[in-house]
Amino acid sequence: MSRPDLRGHTVLALHAHPDDESIFTGITLRRLADAGARTVLVVATAGELGSSRVPLRAGETVPERRIAELERAAELLGVSRLVLLGHRDSGLPGWESAQHARALIAADPLHLARIVAELADDEGADTIVHDDEHGIYGHPDHRAVHRIGATAAELLAATSYRITVDREHLHVSARDQHLVHGAARAASVPFGRVTAEIALAVAGTAEHLTVKHSAITAHESQVDPAVLPADFAAAYGYEWYVRTGAPGVLDALGNAHLLGAAAPAR
Repeated sequence: MSRPDLRGHTVLALHAHPDDESIFTGITLRRLADAGARTVLVVATAGELGSSRVPLRAGETVPERRIAELERAAELLGVSRLVLLGHRDSGLPGWESAQHARALIAADPLHLARIVAELADDEGADTIVHDDEHGIYGHPDHRAVHRIGATAAELLAATSYRITVDREHLHVSARDQHLVHGAARAASVPFGRVTAEIALAVAGTAEHLTVKHSAITAHESQVDPAVLPADFAAAYGYEWYVRTGAPGVLDALGNAHLLGAAAPAR
């Protein structure tokens, strides 16, 4: 797999909760860093409403643990700068937590889009990565991240890559093996897009998959390593995007979607 020279480029990736960055864009972030691009990871909430599956340290809170895990994952993925927007997890559709004063879903998306746009402009980012209009699987915070990211990209006239998953691919190759399956069930919503709707699929080498696995499991408070499939590449070997604007930095990583026969390394 060739490595493009992306020195001089900056990509801003906006996510809703700690662990989203590893699950949905881990290969992409690592490959960008390896190619010399500067990556700025912006996470909107600390995922406060995700209970910890492991014991917390004395005096430690769930958001503190999740941020510490995020910092470790960001290091593994080669992130140049990590920024926290400081809003609160809104919870699943219909939860009263969405009414909390600091809930992301209650925040003014235009105000947050301006903050993200200013950050991207200060960093010289020519590309913004964010959730698609479906929020990948319909979580309110993911939908909010779409509105924020899409508006920020419009304000800057930057190329926008909207994160999704190919539900047809997952149905055939990794049925019920991706974490998005359980997330969609918990939210009682559909997820992803059909293959024909997706413009770009980023794949990686076996080394990139190893890093992605390590980054996901760095979020040990949320992800039990035992739930990750033995055939990790089948479920997590591609990362899917719909692009708005001219072909940009992520396209330079190559398009496994168009190449069809090019399977991710295992």
